[in-house]
Amino acid sequence: MDAFMQAAIAEALQGLAEGGIPIGSVIVHQGRVIGRGHNRRVQLGSAIRHGEMDALENAGRQPAAVYRESVLYTTLSPCAMCSGAILLYGIPRVVVGENQSFMGEESLLRSRGVTVEVLQDAQCIAMMQGFIASRPDLWREDIGVTG
Repeated sequence: MDAFMQAAIAEALQGLAEGGIPIGSVIVHQGRVIGRGHNRRVQLGSAIRHGEMDALENAGRQPAAVYRESVLYTTLSPCAMCSGAILLYGIPRVVVGENQSFMGEESLLRSRGVTVEVLQDAQCIAMMQGFIASRPDLWREDIGVTG
């Protein structure tokens, strides 16, 4: 497995260990991780700190050219909010661990010229399915679903 996806998985596992939702992400520029993060909505009481958003925040302020040369790795298909940030900053490539547990806005990203590669990684799938089974309430909250 790609070392960068492994780093995203490590972030997801850290989030789970902290009592949060196991979704992790890293942003890579010229072969180097410049931002890493995991879903920290629970830990920070945040409405927006999904894994991709946390990685962007932790990358800090970057010139537009850096984002336009970067790859975002995420353990789960990016939601509408995270996809919007990917488009806003012009990140040209996204590598997704899996989209069986949740299908985000991959078609939107592709329609706007972003290359989206889905790995269907067994570890990512098992991690999310296990979490969804054990904490369906928290999962529904995270993706904005009621009931």
